[in-house]
Formats: sequence, C-alpha cells, structure tokens
Amino acid sequence: MLHERHRIRDKGVDEIFASSDVSVVLPKYAMPEKEQDPRHTYQLVADELMLDGNSRQNLATFCQTWLEPEVHALMDLTMDKNMVDKDEYPRTAELEERCVHMLADLWNSPATENSIGTSTTGSSEAAMLGGMALLWNWRARRRAEGKPTDRPNLVTGPVQVCWHKFTRYWDVEHREIPMEGDRLIMTPEEVLKRVDENTIGVVPTLGVTFTGDFEPVEDVHRALDRLQSETGLDLPMHVDGASGAFLAPFTAPHLTWDFRLPRVKSINASGHKFGLSPLSVGWIVWRSKEDLPEELVFDVNYLGGNMPTFALNFSRPGGQIAVQYYNFSRLGREGYRKIHQQCYDIAMYLAEEIDRLGPFEILSNGDPHKGIPAISWKLKEGVDHGFTLFDLAVGLRAKGWKVPAYTMPANREDMAVQRILVRHGFSRDLASLLMNDYRDALSHFDRHPIVHPLTEAEAGGFCH
Repeated sequence: MLHERHRIRDKGVDEIFASSDVSVVLPKYAMPEKEQDPRHTYQLVADELMLDGNSRQNLATFCQTWLEPEVHALMDLTMDKNMVDKDEYPRTAELEERCVHMLADLWNSPATENSIGTSTTGSSEAAMLGGMALLWNWRARRRAEGKPTDRPNLVTGPVQVCWHKFTRYWDVEHREIPMEGDRLIMTPEEVLKRVDENTIGVVPTLGVTFTGDFEPVEDVHRALDRLQSETGLDLPMHVDGASGAFLAPFTAPHLTWDFRLPRVKSINASGHKFGLSPLSVGWIVWRSKEDLPEELVFDVNYLGGNMPTFALNFSRPGGQIAVQYYNFSRLGREGYRKIHQQCYDIAMYLAEEIDRLGPFEILSNGDPHKGIPAISWKLKEGVDHGFTLFDLAVGLRAKGWKVPAYTMPANREDMAVQRILVRHGFSRDLASLLMNDYRDALSHFDRHPIVHPLTEAEAGGFCH
C-alpha cells in the first residue's frame, strides 16, 4: 500500500512538471486569455514563493512567523468572515469585543467593563487612530477656549514611520526628538523643550524600532505633571506599545507605563507581533469613551444592521481576531509569560555571545525591564575592523539569515547598528547555530580581507 501511494504521488508530480501548463513562465504584465489547471498553477506560484527565503530566519521582522497548527485551522475557518460586518458575523464581533476588554484589563484600565477600543489591520493603523483622537480632542478644547486650531504639533521620540505618516497626512507639525550622542530615545528634558499649547499629545514608545528600548513613560508623565503645576498646561499622552504592550505586562509587571498613569489616554499594540497572532491585526484601547471623539465614529447601515465603525480601512478578515482570542484564552497570563521570558533569555544569551566575539559594542541586551527581546550593537569605534556591519549582513544572508544593518536617524546618521529580534519560535538551538555562522563570517573576513568594505547604499536590500 505504501508503495502504491508513492507511485500515485510520483505520477502526479510527473504530470504537473510534464504538462503544457508549466512549459511557459507565469504571466507578468497582462492577464492570460485562457484558464489553467489549478494544481499546476498552484505549483508554479508556490515555487515562486519558495524563492522568498525562510521567514523563520528573518531576524529583522517584529512580526510573528511561527504559528500553532490550531491557529492555521482557525484561519481556514474564518478567512471568509468580514470583520466589519458585525451584523452578519456577530460571534466574530463578540470575540473582538472580548479582546478589547481583556486588553483594557491587561493595561490596567480604570473601567475595564466599559472600556472602548477596536481591532485594526496593525499597530500602524491603531497609532493613526490614536493620533486622530488626540488631534480632534485638541481642536475641541481650543475651540471651546476661543483659540485658533491651525498649528497643531505632536511630540515623539525617534519613531517608526507610521507617526511620520500621521503627521504628514493630517498636517500636524512633527516635533521628533532626534538622537544625540549616547541618548538614543526620548527623555523628559527633551520633551519639555518641545511642548506648548499647540501640542496635541506626547507619544512615548514602548520598544523603539531602532534599538528595542522602552522610553521612560512614567518619567515623562511626572515631567508633564510638573509642567502643569507650573504653567497650567495639561497635556495628554498616547503610548505606542506596538511591541512592548504585549511584553511588559507579563515580564516586567511592575513597570508603570499604562492606564495607571492618568495622562495616558490611549494605547496601541500589534497583535501580530508579540501578541503572537498572524498578520494582520492591531489594537487600540482608550482610557474612556470621552477620549474617543464621537465625530470619528461612523454608523453604517447597509451591511444588514446599524453598526458603528472607526477605522482607516473597511473590509478586512476576521480570522486574526478569532486567533487573537484563541491566544488569550489558550495561553493566559502564564503562557504569555513563559513564551516571552524564553525570548528574553535567548536574547540575553545572544548578547553575551556577540559581545564575546570582540569587535562589537552592545547597545541593547534584551533586558526585559529596559526593552523588548532585541539585541542591537555597533562596531567598536577607533578600530579598523576591515569590514562593516553591512558586509556582515550580506555574509549572513548567504546562510539564509536576515540580520538587518542600518544607520540611525537624525542626528546619529553616522552610527551604523545591527539588530536581532527574538520571537516565539526562535529556539536556543537556532540561536547557537546563528552564532556559529557569525563566527564563520568573521573567520572568512580574516582569511579573505575585504578590499572595499560595503556602505549601506552598496549593500542595498541585503542588509535591511
């Protein structure tokens, strides 16, 4: 019987690759005139996707790349459910509502049962919704005071591109705190230099993209309290918790950054990062209904019932919401804590091993009280290493590893760093194999000195 199965399987493979369907390349610029056999077309598309590389070896991405079999099964069950159509899919809508309440509880909301929030396509959309709420509320306050509303500004640290999009798209002045010397994140002192009566809000990041560090949310909060006592200026905060909001509650529960701080009006997070869900799902929760302006909520009645919606997108899949609820229910606080602590343990192991290699200076070591499970480092200064981090990134790419190298934003464009994100599914064994490839790459540079070390521009897509 086993032999018969192999014979049938081999016959099927022969039929696919001997068929006329696969004797031509797939269309590139125009839709073909005739239909094709689904198995044959599937095989060709699957073969092209094979050339993407192994996502599990992508240590640049913050997004989850390993998923339980049950997650795949739930995604199959729900890929046809439109999240926005809450009348047609009331149970999916109920799961979304439960997730919002659970996140409000996780982030210490003062009114968990009456909390308000929504799922999104990712934390970038959620961040924009949070920014919009800050902007609309600022305008309302200014109008009530009889003051102009034409010069809003937003204060952030060095941020991910979504905040640049928000300020550009909504015509808000972006007062981004640049990096200076060894200061690579927001500080209270730098915040106070930039805020004024036109500031719609202050946005600290819990897990800065470039280094993984947590910005000091509580310290900034205290500084804004002092500012109000001295000037009367009352400024709200939005916490960009894209990564950290799904980490700190489990691995650094005593870190105060969330709704325990009264100025924090909203928090966004990415479910498909350390929320452990598949792409694409994000979340935003507001402290109270008063913090989400009613003008931003639309009532839609043409999908079968009258439904409120607040999103930049409209139709989107409901499977990720079902999976997020599955993760919350299946893992609980204990499961999330175990998984994330393992990521931190591996990150700190990698930091120690990379430090032992010699040429590198560790910037972030994966300490759960200081940042996300990420390691970042630069080449030690004042030494001719004979290679750049971009050479190293390209060398590792040959072994399948994507370990990004990049230059920092203003005002530290002169500093190149490399970074590893440790996610669920990246085991200690894989980490040890990665380190073997690091040592091999450095040994290769010793045996074959580089005549012209690569710059970021020359390395191109290989180092990002």
